[in-house]
Amino acid sequence: MGASYAQQIERELPVISDPELTRYINVLGDSIARIADARNLDWRFSIVDSPDVNAFAVPGGFIYINRGLIERAETMAQVASVLGHEIGHVTMRHSIQQMQKAQGANIGITAVCVLTSICNSEASQAAINIGANAAFASFSRADEDQADEVAIPYLVQAGIDPNGIPEMFRILLDERTRKPGALDAWFRSHPLEEDRIQAAQARIGALPAESLRGLTKDTPNFQAFKRRLAALPPSPPPR
Repeated sequence: MGASYAQQIERELPVISDPELTRYINVLGDSIARIADARNLDWRFSIVDSPDVNAFAVPGGFIYINRGLIERAETMAQVASVLGHEIGHVTMRHSIQQMQKAQGANIGITAVCVLTSICNSEASQAAINIGANAAFASFSRADEDQADEVAIPYLVQAGIDPNGIPEMFRILLDERTRKPGALDAWFRSHPLEEDRIQAAQARIGALPAESLRGLTKDTPNFQAFKRRLAALPPSPPPR
């Protein structure tokens, strides 16, 4: 089911094909997924060429992260925190539960509508009953909290500083304060308030101090990755 949805998504969304960028995001994602996944899924990480801030997971280990989210991150640990969170949605089976819920409702919902902001376009609104699909547009707050919770040990075991989680949240909340409405796609599918930052900080603070020593926060390879991404032509306009 996940592979079928991934094919549909990649027909609809502009996925970056640059081999170096694809290699980097897959190496980073795999470093976390191989720790998190006991089922030996064939994980695949893709960058969507969109300036919007968003990331989402499809059952079976297909993870998508938008260019706009990577561009706002300052360190490798911050991008890794997003990947760890989305990996958590897959390992906790939130993604497949969401898909099954949508299918069971028998309202003609599509994977692209569930997982992205594409249904907000005028063309899509003309074809799809947004009101009926709104119930499936995001994970529950409990799912989001659980994905945050499991991402922390995933990152630590991968040797990555988990403080990237609250740091990335803070970057996004600060931007929402400065530019109301600018990050609607992210906040619609990833409820985020100050208490979520505090919860992540508390969980990290509860870890043994020795487990947090020597963890990687940033690397020259990540900064080179960001420069290569920034050198691409501007993202295409939404279809």
